[in-house]
Amino acid sequence: MSTATSMKAQPNHRVRATIEIVLLLALLVAMALSTKIVKIGSGADTQTKEFEPGAYGQKQFPKTQAAIDKRAVDAATLAAAIAKDPDAAGKQYGVAGGGVGPEMSVKFTGVAGKEDSGVYEVKVPGLPDSLVVRVQTGLAINGTDLRDATGDISFGQFTNQIDYQNAGYAINTEMKKQVLSKVDTARLTGKTVSVVGVFQLINPNGWLITPVKLDVK
Repeated sequence: MSTATSMKAQPNHRVRATIEIVLLLALLVAMALSTKIVKIGSGADTQTKEFEPGAYGQKQFPKTQAAIDKRAVDAATLAAAIAKDPDAAGKQYGVAGGGVGPEMSVKFTGVAGKEDSGVYEVKVPGLPDSLVVRVQTGLAINGTDLRDATGDISFGQFTNQIDYQNAGYAINTEMKKQVLSKVDTARLTGKTVSVVGVFQLINPNGWLITPVKLDVK
């Protein structure tokens, strides 16, 4: 390479170096502007917050209870609609559940029959004999019917699947505290009970009710 060629290449090298430095500085400035400093434990620090089932259930259950109570359909009306067309009844009266069947809010008064592991059969006037109505009273309250009954609680509101499942457990637990703890659930057989609750429509002839209200006459 001649001396003249070498001298000509040096300015081009300096220009490229200058451009690279300018681009690097621009990148650093952009990173600095887009970086948000969050103090650990502050309101913006969502990554360090842990889901608290007890607090969630205490806050959420009254809302769920009110929503189910408002939507609740008389059992005889609901049974007739389901017998005629389960899909249509689900669309008219239900809320989309966990993919298996809609959540149906219902209310009725009947006589509690035999009990099996905290679940009572209830004989409700006006319902066909082929329809078995059962009510959960604990100790364990199974399922996520209370979580899913309103359609207002979704997976996207939680950090992960575990918290989403715990939300259902938390609402069930709070229901036991606010509703079932006031009833002698060990001695309901033969007594008249008024129930407001919810069930997932899977078997039209078998309703497993999770209550939000349970009064003994």
